[in-house]
Amino acid sequence: MCGRYAASRRPEDLVGLFGVEKWEPEETLAPDWNVAPTKEVWAVLERPLKDADSRRPVRQLRALKWGLVPSWSKSPEGAARMINARAETLDEKPSFKRAFSARRCILPADGYYEWVTGAGERDLEVEGKKKRPRKQPYFVTPADGSVFAMAGLYEFWRDGTLPDGDPLAWWVTCSVITTEAETGPLGVAPADGPHSLADIHPRMPLMLTEDRWDAWLDPATTRPEELRGLLAPPPEGLMRAYPVATAVSNVRNNGPELLTELEGPEVGTLF
Repeated sequence: MCGRYAASRRPEDLVGLFGVEKWEPEETLAPDWNVAPTKEVWAVLERPLKDADSRRPVRQLRALKWGLVPSWSKSPEGAARMINARAETLDEKPSFKRAFSARRCILPADGYYEWVTGAGERDLEVEGKKKRPRKQPYFVTPADGSVFAMAGLYEFWRDGTLPDGDPLAWWVTCSVITTEAETGPLGVAPADGPHSLADIHPRMPLMLTEDRWDAWLDPATTRPEELRGLLAPPPEGLMRAYPVATAVSNVRNNGPELLTELEGPEVGTLF
């Protein structure tokens, strides 16, 4: 699952990193250390430019809304529930099937947050002494400090209540693809904490290693066997995870301090 992530890299850096050909400098997003559903996020995608003579796909950096709205949807309600798409069923689900075939993107991130319930909190819940146990957030990020390139899908939705030409008439939304969490050892694990990503949560965003970026973004890649091959998980041992302050649990909190590594969990013993 991916319900919150951090994305603080400057668009100028993303342009160079991903070989972006088209980006509108006036379209800008502030660094965000607590990205939540329905926010606008950076996405790298390839498609022909509007009104261009050539139909050649051009690699672009675009700001999209996180929470996919299918093109056939009657309203955008429910977008916040479609922030994730399971890799195992992309070619089956009506909401994602067409986008998986033709509208794939990369959502650049520093890493993502996941929450674990402490052992003591779980005991209180079982005993009926606590209905909402506190959870310890962990930040999961590439161990070498590189970008976390999350595989994503994007879609266009037309608001029929607005006239042609209205800049708000078209929505461009996206979803993060998730896969089963790695069970192998983390590249860097906390001394007192999880030893694998599966210890934190059974699912994780699908990270694309750089050797898959071009094929994933290429709209000409449409054969089912090619697409399924791109959904294979990355090699194990590339990630690290560490506890961060529970302040990240409140979406109103936002700043680089949210990524500060704690010496140990704030919420009791976890493992």
